[in-house]
Amino acid sequence: MRLAETIQLLKQLIVTESFSKQETETATILEDYLREQGQSPFRIQNNVICHMPLDPNKPNIVLNSHHDTVKVSEGWTKDPFGAEDNGKIIYGLGSNDAGAPLVCLLHTYLDYSKIDSLPYNLIFIASAEEEISGKHGLELALTQLDFKPDLAIVGEPTSCAMATAEKGLMVIDAEAKGIAGHAANQWGDNAIYAALKDIHWIENSSIENESPLLGKVKLTVTQIEAGYQHNIVPDTCKFVIDCRVTDAYSLESVLELLKVNCSSILTPRSIRLHPSTIATDHPIVQKANSLNINCYGSNTLSDQVFFNCPSVKIGPGDTSRSHKADEYITHSELQQGLETYTLLLQNLNINKHNI
Repeated sequence: MRLAETIQLLKQLIVTESFSKQETETATILEDYLREQGQSPFRIQNNVICHMPLDPNKPNIVLNSHHDTVKVSEGWTKDPFGAEDNGKIIYGLGSNDAGAPLVCLLHTYLDYSKIDSLPYNLIFIASAEEEISGKHGLELALTQLDFKPDLAIVGEPTSCAMATAEKGLMVIDAEAKGIAGHAANQWGDNAIYAALKDIHWIENSSIENESPLLGKVKLTVTQIEAGYQHNIVPDTCKFVIDCRVTDAYSLESVLELLKVNCSSILTPRSIRLHPSTIATDHPIVQKANSLNINCYGSNTLSDQVFFNCPSVKIGPGDTSRSHKADEYITHSELQQGLETYTLLLQNLNINKHNI
């Protein structure tokens, strides 16, 4: 295991700002580090890719995590870029999400890349813009690669449990229409009241089909805006709907369901962040079962959404720490991450183009 090297690289990443769309410096750190290890990495914008010589007769396994972070939140009592290490705990922005899974996957790749007799090709991808589902992150990188992934292991803080399904995301901009009028009179048609009817349906909706792993589709109104003067009945009311969609539905079908039941104009920002799931008899899931790794369905979105192949999400760290002040990772969690990834890949056999 490479725990000391893993810790050192993580600290180097923490002290370097890497907000989404501003990851150039951490991409360079990762690229230079891989080159120092005798690898031949390359970049697609701020996505760093490295792989062993690819045998076309073997399946391709991608190890992926991201090196961008969210902005610094309120309430930090420690330097978010200080990489403070007391010998047991490392503090810093991105230490948990997803610096720890990233450096553990990278060193697992380095160890396995030295083995000649692997039954698969191994590829490491450190992606950019994951925190914003940006179009110049993994989504772009995958379109420019000259090979097809057959399995993806996505590194996120899951306490080393394995997410075998993940909810998709659709954000909808909604606009209720009314007629402006003076608030003192009976004229006008209040757009806020029209919006409230739709919001009430969204709040109390019960979408029938339930996913065994992901449960129910969750619809949440997260923003609302209307009116500009106290004595004018507003003729428009805008609100935002956050839709967390399970594998029991497509994003398009949820959108149509909303359109049938709501009078507001509904405009999705994107229909590309689909839910994902993997068969329970897939070799990576069976391997997890043999290692007594807990498998579950995840409510949160990751770069897993962009893989057009079977994929799982797993890594060291705790999702409850993500995006919070005084984010941290422990040495023991990093050790667990290295061990878990190593064991998952050990004697793993998958089929090529097993999609």
